[in-house]
Amino acid sequence: MKRIKRLVAMSLLTAVSGMALAEIAVIVHPSNKDAIDAKEIERIFLGKSRSFPGGEQALPINQAEGTAVRDAFDSGLLGKSASQMKAYWSKLVFTGKGTPPQEVPGDGEVKALVGTNPSTIGYIDAGAVDASVKIVHKF
Repeated sequence: MKRIKRLVAMSLLTAVSGMALAEIAVIVHPSNKDAIDAKEIERIFLGKSRSFPGGEQALPINQAEGTAVRDAFDSGLLGKSASQMKAYWSKLVFTGKGTPPQEVPGDGEVKALVGTNPSTIGYIDAGAVDASVKIVHKF
């Protein structure tokens, strides 16, 4: 009986966690004509590149630390945990070699900034995408 209860509990947890992990969309301003692949997105968000492939300035926008979308982006696209990202940026800031991306609270703020500034790039839950932004990558 205990085993059945455990299996049911594990199944429910798996189902709930699967629902929590929605698809993430990396977005830019609709006027951005660049083809941007996952490797270029990674370079921009890790401070290794400061421009889009076409040469225009790229300003990355992060969601707040600890949000589900940020955690999914960091692990899914950048391949790093939240603590690894914190250590990465601490080292760059301490040595004067970089500044972390601007942080905003959530999807709405990212979409508003990206939709009004052609230099920005951000990520949101794919379900929050509308005509004010353009998707360049999904995962």
